[in-house]
Amino acid sequence: MADSPEAEYGLEETGLRELLRANGLAYAEDPLTLITSGWDNDIWRLGTERAVRVPRRGLADQLILNEQRVLPTIAERLAPSGVAVPAPLHAGAESDLFPHPWSVVPWISGVAAWDVPRQARTAWATDLAHALHLLHVPCGPDAPTNPYRGVPLAQRAEAIAARFAAVDAPAAARAAWECAVAAPAHAGPPVWIHGDLHPGNLVVDGSRLAAIVDFGDVAGGDPAYDLAAAWLLFDADGRQRFIERTAVADDALWIRARGWAAAVGAILLSQSDDRPDYAALGTEILAEVAAD
Repeated sequence: MADSPEAEYGLEETGLRELLRANGLAYAEDPLTLITSGWDNDIWRLGTERAVRVPRRGLADQLILNEQRVLPTIAERLAPSGVAVPAPLHAGAESDLFPHPWSVVPWISGVAAWDVPRQARTAWATDLAHALHLLHVPCGPDAPTNPYRGVPLAQRAEAIAARFAAVDAPAAARAAWECAVAAPAHAGPPVWIHGDLHPGNLVVDGSRLAAIVDFGDVAGGDPAYDLAAAWLLFDADGRQRFIERTAVADDALWIRARGWAAAVGAILLSQSDDRPDYAALGTEILAEVAAD
């Protein structure tokens, strides 16, 4: 059984080229290459310096709009960290040619973090911690909301329990989720969170974290959701460096973060029939959670 959602719409190269021309973009004739088709978007490389994010299903339209609205400010906020954010260079609007939003963004050179062994990621654990410190500031009431990410864990208890029931997860990982549900909830104001910090959404250039990408799930919420990256991304050494660099002395927050990591591991493992890379990542995450 396939778990990846089917495309509901999209653009072939000819249609995308026509859309770029219709928007009067100076680089509309640059070479186009389809790089990947994700769950929500197709990513095309446009020349050597740009990429185009084109939604492939209805749920992704709002994610593109979220990025167009908030990424310029977030990119500016994270600039001191040296970690890039792909703020849109052109915010494509709905039109007769393509009745959905789309974006031209900078092309960022490097490799996805999941192409780098866990033990080699320690080198940029402090880079990520610094970037998240700059990101996790209180957001206003007009920030996007996400009903699944950064919310009180109790709201997801039933759904995540079903995920665990469907997979062979270590008992310690299941216990981590249950402990997190019982932990005190986030008591402060909601802060900006990325909402999807798995290793496919980080770009690494050598020993440096070059960029955090795919902000479609950006929202206001509990920073514990992002701090689950300690288990999603790192081995024990990298995790220790990441946690130390965040300098967040809040035991309940880290209990929630570990619980969220366990939940993400279970979700990936339960939705990976046609994605062996997701299955492997889910297994890795659950093992890291269970090892702590």
